[in-house]
Amino acid sequence: MTALLIEAREETWPLKEVFRIARGACTEARVVVVTVSNGEHTGRGECVPIARYNQSTESVIAQIESIKGEKSLDRQHVQELLPAGAARNALDCALWDLQAKISGKRLWELTNIPVVPEVVTTLTISLDTEAKMAAAAMANATAPILKLKLGGDDLDLARVKAVREAAPAARLLIDANESWSPEHYEEIVPALKESGVALIEQPFPADADEVLETLDHLIPVCADESCHTTADLPRVKNRYEIINVKLDKTGGLTEALRLCERARESGFKLLIGCMVCTSLGIAPARLLASTADYVDLDGPLLLARDRRHGLAYENGRIGLPSRQLWG
Repeated sequence: MTALLIEAREETWPLKEVFRIARGACTEARVVVVTVSNGEHTGRGECVPIARYNQSTESVIAQIESIKGEKSLDRQHVQELLPAGAARNALDCALWDLQAKISGKRLWELTNIPVVPEVVTTLTISLDTEAKMAAAAMANATAPILKLKLGGDDLDLARVKAVREAAPAARLLIDANESWSPEHYEEIVPALKESGVALIEQPFPADADEVLETLDHLIPVCADESCHTTADLPRVKNRYEIINVKLDKTGGLTEALRLCERARESGFKLLIGCMVCTSLGIAPARLLASTADYVDLDGPLLLARDRRHGLAYENGRIGLPSRQLWG
């Protein structure tokens, strides 16, 4: 594949309301959209620069700009040119989309990725007071799975109990975003188990998660910040039971497919996750979701509006992306 025209631009998408996690809050999603054209067909990809990894829309666009002059640019070449991260994700997914457009086939047909018409996704409840989180849960009481953002403070257990009371039938997952201490973990995990919490995501900072090798895992623990690519699997092997696969960490669908395969071979379960983004950012991850143990792809539901031809969300289920959207 030669002489491709590559463009990258920033887009800002307002959220319905403030979204909080342990590291901070946001009121908008700032994404970078990459288009790749061969003169006849155009592929698109979207990424979310992540401040946690020292990324910005400016740095991501600069990375894309830096490889515009490359010849014979294909997905494998991109794996070598760019590090795993947001920039490579958008470019890799745009190249996949371009391949689908050129072939006239859907990507799951081209790659033999197994897909199902619908998957159940979690609905994320932003970090807040127990009353506000309970109100959010009650407003979504029919959602099959709720994922709660927790903060590592004394209110965490009260938040979970309030949500459980508000949504007694929902399956509960929790995400600490690296905010816990080992003492906090030992203190509240037994009570979380009693409340029916099914998964704890990234309780400790990625550079201090070795303590998980010595703690009881009454509830399965999922690696997010601690696992980006296949290369991280040996380090997290004895610390986690589940891997959160996000395309903005893997650097695109190409490495995400590899990570899913290797993680399964290593005995991990899989959660397919996302940043706060539009349906264009979710569509490639939706392909991975058909065989995942957990799906957390609700990013567009947090937006005030999604882009045209967005994914169909209904009763906690996600359909397949349309041709007009991606792939």
